[in-house]
Amino acid sequence: MPIGRLISVIIPVYNCENYLPEAIESVLAQTYHPIEVVVVDDDSTDNSANIARSYGSLVKYCFQVNKGTGAARNKGVELAQGNYLAFLDQDDLWVRHKLTLQMTAFQSNITLDVVFGYVEQFYSPDVCEEARERASIPNKIMPGIHVGTMLITRDAFRRVDPFGTNFEIAEFVDWYLRATESGLGKQMLPDVLMRRRVHKANQGISKLKHRAEYVQVLKAALDRRHSCVSV
Repeated sequence: MPIGRLISVIIPVYNCENYLPEAIESVLAQTYHPIEVVVVDDDSTDNSANIARSYGSLVKYCFQVNKGTGAARNKGVELAQGNYLAFLDQDDLWVRHKLTLQMTAFQSNITLDVVFGYVEQFYSPDVCEEARERASIPNKIMPGIHVGTMLITRDAFRRVDPFGTNFEIAEFVDWYLRATESGLGKQMLPDVLMRRRVHKANQGISKLKHRAEYVQVLKAALDRRHSCVSV
């Protein structure tokens, strides 16, 4: 396998048997190869483990005692063999040409470290009309500074350090702010690369009590900036 071109796709999962198959299949359907798919099971109690294992050699399955999404992503990075890393949440979907478009961008610009793209949000078919009104989608298509649209070189990821493991919902925001501070070469493609599923169990909805994490993350970023200025 040509490791230099290999993309390792990391999917953390916790009790998502309803949506996990579609997420995995959207990765396996990519027009770009070679890829490897690493599913890190964060101690699921439903059928998620059996679903991941059912793909046989197409999916590398790993179990860990419950430590949260950030730790699951970091474990996936440890297991990954590729020189490029991509991440997909258990309930979201990629468009078929996502990785092809991003690798084309890398080949066209050798200064790039990370490539993002647009996100299209959609209501899961199992969400009733009343719930859709409560969880309205203000902009269905938008630039995706989102872990699920990101393709990054392994070397660039190492320069930023792993995802934080002490967050419930803000681990990517924290990581992205640190990535920006490190001066990574970034590009936002104008194409929709990911479809984000809106459903009643979304972490952003089900864990609203943890929204204060975003304030903590922003304060930490400001503190780092002030520390650099004072030095």
